[in-house]
Amino acid sequence: MRIGFFGGSFDPPHRGHLAVARTVAATFRLDRLLLAPTAQQPLKPGGAAASFQDRLAMVEILCRGEARFEPSALDAPRLHSGPNYTIDTLRHLRAEFSHYPEIYSIVGADSFLDLRRWRSPDQLLAIVDWIVVSRPGFALSALNKLDLTPEQRAHIYLLEGVTEPVSATEVRACLREGRDCSELVPFDVLSYIQEHHLYGA
Repeated sequence: MRIGFFGGSFDPPHRGHLAVARTVAATFRLDRLLLAPTAQQPLKPGGAAASFQDRLAMVEILCRGEARFEPSALDAPRLHSGPNYTIDTLRHLRAEFSHYPEIYSIVGADSFLDLRRWRSPDQLLAIVDWIVVSRPGFALSALNKLDLTPEQRAHIYLLEGVTEPVSATEVRACLREGRDCSELVPFDVLSYIQEHHLYGA
């Protein structure tokens, strides 16, 4: 049994997220793929533009019709007021799904390059396997700068060929400017955004 954990801001969820999720699930033959909005990321102190509740609701919409996808609140706001650290989230994940022999964390290559700035990076590489997804214009060879041991490299899988060059920043700008964003965001997610007047829509 294989389970994947796809964490991120999802601010908002868009077709790029959907393309990554579908490609990862198919390529790695995942039985389940959890999509989890992050409450507050340590390296993004400004916070998300939409509330955690709205982002989770949009992720729930994104998962509809995708048999293996599940929205997850594993990275929800915690009792402390500080950011959520990935190591803590993955420890919770490992404990909750201990019956799964294979657990993968999915991350973009640009974010993974900041690994040494994350809390407990060596533990992160040991607790789960990693699927690192290339982004448009990004060379996966840049990961060589992380100075990983052969044992750590054995837990990292590189995925290229995801072809939806969409960013949440681009989507928010599109919504704010009142342009047609239907090619960037699935229809039902876009309807939720408009109904709840998110991102200036």
